[in-house]
Amino acid sequence: MTATTPADPTGRPEGPGPGPADDRVGLVPGTAPADARFVNADLLPVPVAERRWTTYNFAALWVGMAHNIPSWMLASGLVALGMDWKQAVLTIALANVIVLLPMLLTGHAGPKYGIPFPVLARASFGLRGANLPALIRAGVACAWFGIQTWIGGQGIFVLLDKVFGGTWRAATPIAGEPWTLWLCFVLFWALELALIHRGMEALRRFENWAAPFVLVGAVVLLGWIVAEAGGLGPLLDQPSRLGWGADFWPVFFPALMGMIAFWSTLSLNIPDFTRFGAGQRAQVLGQTLGLPTTMTAFALLSVLVTSGSQAVYGAPVWDPVELAARSDDVFGLLFALVTVLVATLSVNIAANVVSPAYDLANLAPKRVDFRKGALITGVVGVLIMPWKLTSTPELYIFTWLGLVGGLLGTVAGILIADYWLVRRTVLDLEGLYRADGPYWYRGGWNPAAVLAFAAGGVLAVGGSHSAPGTGPFPEDGLIPLLKPLADYGWAVGLAAALLLYTGLMGRRRRSDAPARQGARTGPAA
Repeated sequence: MTATTPADPTGRPEGPGPGPADDRVGLVPGTAPADARFVNADLLPVPVAERRWTTYNFAALWVGMAHNIPSWMLASGLVALGMDWKQAVLTIALANVIVLLPMLLTGHAGPKYGIPFPVLARASFGLRGANLPALIRAGVACAWFGIQTWIGGQGIFVLLDKVFGGTWRAATPIAGEPWTLWLCFVLFWALELALIHRGMEALRRFENWAAPFVLVGAVVLLGWIVAEAGGLGPLLDQPSRLGWGADFWPVFFPALMGMIAFWSTLSLNIPDFTRFGAGQRAQVLGQTLGLPTTMTAFALLSVLVTSGSQAVYGAPVWDPVELAARSDDVFGLLFALVTVLVATLSVNIAANVVSPAYDLANLAPKRVDFRKGALITGVVGVLIMPWKLTSTPELYIFTWLGLVGGLLGTVAGILIADYWLVRRTVLDLEGLYRADGPYWYRGGWNPAAVLAFAAGGVLAVGGSHSAPGTGPFPEDGLIPLLKPLADYGWAVGLAAALLLYTGLMGRRRRSDAPARQGARTGPAA
């Protein structure tokens, strides 16, 4: 059996950590599992001595990821849907406080065991079954990668077109778009993959300086729109079209689930980052300081700027690139261009390339490593043609984010139930890589996890519905009986899967108890 160790032979933790009480676990050097079906260098636990990310690194990671165009459009989209700035900021702040809890719970396994998300999922779904949540997460990430890359390339195109006096937009069209737009898209795509090819340490360094730069860019945009509007007054005076009564709540609850769904992806694969953490304190403080505070502050900037655009132009401009392009100042346009580049690079690589790279490596460890997984992500993200998903606030917030949130909330419920309620944070680290270990279940699949996922998923997204002409679902819902649950998809999926999985695993353990007792007593008993 491969040994695991929380410390070096002298009893001291390997590398930086919280001190003698450090509970981080690692494999003994030179004894790594060798089954090529489930192991490669990227999936093995990070050695304890190499888990060095600090509170600042995690906070900077979130600052860099939160300050991006889609999260800006998320907040400004609420204003476009009829909320005033106070309602929009409240919705986003509450959502990010809620989503922080599963983020911290699943993130705990990272510093303790040094494992990425797909390996953690093996404990609940089985060594083969873990590919189910991993591929769902990878598919969502590929779509997000495409969305972010398209928005980034489009932003570069719009700003350069303005700089060059409209000549870029007049270029010869290919597939309905100017060839210069496709050039911006491809160049931005290549830049992203070139950066991730340098590895996680390069990503950490990039996030450290990208985070404050993007924040400065957002403040500059706010200052410009305040000057255009003639002061802060017009930004704060834009009234809510929904009020606080009967018209508000039908928009608030699905919007809240959409805001939660925005980071529900990271609430699953956050171990991909926390596995590099110097200890639990670093990941807990870093994420708590970085996520809800940054998203709330950025949401405030976004809705104030969007309210200002309504005051200046008579209608809310929810796309910050389109808004920046209305400036005639060349220096301001170039600064906005660099900000768009840095912001989109920061979030897209961290949030949408790291996870599927690990997920695809988990699917075929022998053939796919982290870098090949990143390249596959880049290709799939283009093939999805994701620009349609951000065409309207309704489609972006209610349809795309609502569906994604329901499914990923279900997976989060199973992971949290297994790690915290069933196993009490105790894993057989070496067993996560062995077909003859405790997580093989039935042919590598855990029926309890599959059943909980199926039931939770149906309850969460079965009632998905769209208003006529605004989305792909029937007005009465895919399953009309479940339509009332659709506006709460993330919460419904998480709660249903957590309760069902806990119950099924408790029943399984009770039924297995006589067999375990017989194994202990032996034939003589």
